Amino acid sequence: MGVSGLRFVITGSAVGIGAGTARLAASRGARVVVSDMNDEQGRLLVEEIRAAGGEAIYCHCDVTDELQVAELMKTAAQAFGGIDILHNNAGIHESMLSSELTLESMSRETFEKVMGVNVTGVWLCSKYALPYLRDSAHASIINAGSTSSLSGYPQCQAYGASKGAVMQLSKMLAVDLAPDGIRVNCYCPGSIHTQIVDKFLAAAPDPKAMLNTMTMTHLVPRMGQPVDVAELVCFLASPESQFVNGAVWVIDGGSLAWRGTLDVLGMEVAS
Repeated sequence: MGVSGLRFVITGSAVGIGAGTARLAASRGARVVVSDMNDEQGRLLVEEIRAAGGEAIYCHCDVTDELQVAELMKTAAQAFGGIDILHNNAGIHESMLSSELTLESMSRETFEKVMGVNVTGVWLCSKYALPYLRDSAHASIINAGSTSSLSGYPQCQAYGASKGAVMQLSKMLAVDLAPDGIRVNCYCPGSIHTQIVDKFLAAAPDPKAMLNTMTMTHLVPRMGQPVDVAELVCFLASPESQFVNGAVWVIDGGSLAWRGTLDVLGMEVAS
């Protein structure tokens, strides 16, 4: 069956991993709600999906705004007759808000904004999708963690803390929602070529050195692409993964499998 016929709500899906998931799911017969605050890019993506023969609508939503989240879920359910899959993809890194990323220089406002989008947003979207998910025979929540859920990185205090929280929240929700037949899983991508990564690199004192740091640990010698993660999300959404629940899936090109860099193996990152 795959994801054909399933009704997706994907937050933060105008670009990056969310957009990649929307494209892939729609190409396989899913009905997709693209949601973001970037209205221009979100609507362009919906036009692209429809032009390719897929079903999609766009809905503006700030995942930290409770009223907007409630309206998103209501709109999605009205458009497609319900919700089967909630992909909590919306996320933000502190480098997207400020160049002050050290403990002493980062503002409380920046820290709390990251936590609000990345953690509270996941909780709010799950809360307001719940009544619709309960009516689905294939209900699933899929949350975006990060390798920073599991390991430390420089200049990632707020992001890493938030993604660690998302990983644990996913397990708690899996337990609490099991009686409703709703599966909850989390995936933890490594360095994926997205706008967040581009801005993170731009904020680094030495972008080239930071890029090497991010990719030289990949046993698959390249930067990940959104479609790599989209394939995993579609699997976790599909009935084929019906025995997978409360799990944390690392998709990082092998980065966390060892404690070295590719030059040790005589390898280079593909340009």
